[in-house]
Amino acid sequence: MKAMILAAGRGERMRPLTDHTPKPLLEAGGLPLIVWHIRRLVAVGVCDLVINHAWLGARIEEALGDGSRYGARIAYSPEAVALETAGGIATALPLLGDQPFVVVNGDVLTDAPLSGLATAASSLSVDRQAHLWLVDNPPHNPQGDFGLLVGGQVNAQAQDGNGLTFSGMAAYHPSLFRDTPAGEPAKLAPLLRAAMMRGAVTGERLPGLWLDVGTPERLAEADRIASDWAR
Repeated sequence: MKAMILAAGRGERMRPLTDHTPKPLLEAGGLPLIVWHIRRLVAVGVCDLVINHAWLGARIEEALGDGSRYGARIAYSPEAVALETAGGIATALPLLGDQPFVVVNGDVLTDAPLSGLATAASSLSVDRQAHLWLVDNPPHNPQGDFGLLVGGQVNAQAQDGNGLTFSGMAAYHPSLFRDTPAGEPAKLAPLLRAAMMRGAVTGERLPGLWLDVGTPERLAEADRIASDWAR
């Protein structure tokens, strides 16, 4: 099984920290955010990784190399400009292959066991194209993104207070992206909502801690948390 780590974002809210350092290379607990993901993926046996990049992408390749120091095999999907999530995944499909895969955002911190996403990926098909990890709504997204129903189906619209926020961590079947042109920007949410209307998306609450490291304040929080892990 393969996994993709999304690392192409500019990180505007993190400036000036990201003026010279790609956001996924910002450190928490003495390690770049992206390295925590690499370590956790390798720990559950997912060693073939694809990383997309745009802003300061060469710095990411220099820092991580071929991944061998982490026990991983890393392939890179460079983007001249950031292609959004769906566009980035569609562009990387030749590297990801024709089997289901795991995707994680490079700028979140989590201790969730990624074996759960790998297991979910192994059961996906053209009829069930995505499995999402959802979290309680953080202050910056109080309404949530989607609704989670009893039985694990995910609704395109949150209703009756059942809205949850998409964590940016999921398993996908490549058929979800078959009509998304490579090399062109494309957002993920419209693809997911269309698939939800077909009953092709399941989900669950993320089993563990999750922090969207989107501001300097949240980076400081991530550093406090990860410093405890590193002890």
